Amino acid sequence: MTDTRFDVVGLGNAIVDMIAPVEDSFLQEHEIRKEGMTLIDEPRADKLTAAAPHAQQLSGGSGANTIVGLASFGAKASYIGKVSQDPLGDVFRKDMNDSGIPFTTPPLSEGPATARSIIFVTPDGARSMNTFLGASVLFSPDDVEEEAVKSAGILYLEGYLFDQEPAKKAFVHASEIAKAAGRKVSLTLSDNFCVERHRASFLHLIRNHVDILFSNEAELLSLYETEDFDEALSKLQADTGLAAVTRSEKGSVVIGGGDPIHVEAEPVGDVVDTTGAGDQYAAGFLFGLSRDLPLPTCAKLGHIAAAEVISHYGPRPETPYADLAKKAGIIT
Repeated sequence: MTDTRFDVVGLGNAIVDMIAPVEDSFLQEHEIRKEGMTLIDEPRADKLTAAAPHAQQLSGGSGANTIVGLASFGAKASYIGKVSQDPLGDVFRKDMNDSGIPFTTPPLSEGPATARSIIFVTPDGARSMNTFLGASVLFSPDDVEEEAVKSAGILYLEGYLFDQEPAKKAFVHASEIAKAAGRKVSLTLSDNFCVERHRASFLHLIRNHVDILFSNEAELLSLYETEDFDEALSKLQADTGLAAVTRSEKGSVVIGGGDPIHVEAEPVGDVVDTTGAGDQYAAGFLFGLSRDLPLPTCAKLGHIAAAEVISHYGPRPETPYADLAKKAGIIT
């Protein structure tokens, strides 16, 4: 994209992930809902953290994961989010900076701790997230870095941020800044339970403010309150100009004018951890858009990134995505 400082700027919940492999019996013992994202308070977070003393600690947050993925492809990316002035906040800031991503949002000096998501991964690769949002949602319109938003070709918004009113206002404020500057606004629905909480608001955003929508199949069905995928896809096509819907091993469906485009998933050896698959699909897709590549190629890049991230623990790439895209002959 021309006349921009950044290809994409992301706005979302700044979270440190704590990932631990467990058996299904562990989930039952601790009353953890499998394959979902459950919001928890700080005491519950402390209890689950104590139950997983050897958990791998990685900076995460859905939107932040996508921004790191974009940087791995070689995109110019920036991030806006809220951490606390504590050790986990320091870890998050260092990880973003080490990935070459500017992260300059002032930390919270008092109040709740930096957000953490305690993720338990069962042998089938399913992840069950238990998320303490902490400082991440104490985010107001004043925290939106106007110049960063104006200077990015695409604003990428994380649906999880919609869970608190001040953060919701910041979300809308950032969208208005991007639109006024002639930039594109993209939204990820994040989680089907998140959709259930904010369905009306999300539909309003999609129909009036969002240029690029990311969703998985479960989120799409929840959005339109149906169990019929084709019906939901038809409704989505009427509501938005460009959308990418992921369907796990079935690949993805892209809506961009004309007939829906079906793109196959990339082959994967062993599925180790599905955490971050949707985040990294969005990274590949947005990278392709930032380079004006055809929509099927954008989706292929998304699948390349998703295939890499589910082959290991953690929501961020271990192999540079630029190398994988070159190997596939997409970039030189």
